Amino acid sequence: MPALSLGIGGFLLYLLYDINSFKWQSRLLHTAFALGTLLVGTATALDLLEAWRLGAFSGPGDAVLLLTAAACLTALVYCLFFALPFQETYREQETGRHAYDGGAYALCRHPGILCFFGLYLCLGLAALPGRLLVHGMVFSLLDLAYAGFQDRMTFPRTFCDYEAYRQRAPFLIPTGDSIRRARQTWGRSVSKEEEP
Repeated sequence: MPALSLGIGGFLLYLLYDINSFKWQSRLLHTAFALGTLLVGTATALDLLEAWRLGAFSGPGDAVLLLTAAACLTALVYCLFFALPFQETYREQETGRHAYDGGAYALCRHPGILCFFGLYLCLGLAALPGRLLVHGMVFSLLDLAYAGFQDRMTFPRTFCDYEAYRQRAPFLIPTGDSIRRARQTWGRSVSKEEEP
């Protein structure tokens, strides 16, 4: 099961990346996130190729599942790389780094998890027969555990106001208040004066 091993290795690299961010700050280990993503992507590609060889992607609903998977991937990329304004999220400010709490990050603290799960659920169902559905669910559980680590260990050390953000936004499942706040703040940052 090289695909499963590669995917698990990818999540171990994500964990190493996070630990490095608050413990060692090694430039070399800073590449662990990109390498982890490469491993998870390679694992997924191997599973997709296996499913293709086994005759997957020929059912009538497979096109809908693949389109939904593409939408989930697009949303995941958006959440991870475009929903966070660089200046406000990654640059040190006078009072420290602040957690961004607008748009998708007003919905919940880890919106990428929902996209990640949707991606693997849809790909896995379209890839039957094959192992991708099982591997995707394992990867989704690892992603959830990784987010839990970030929520308790990494982000409180990284962002000076993470505890306050934790009070404003749910961990994973959006609420009525968080949906309203996301609509109000989509595409712009939230100043502390605008907080409800």
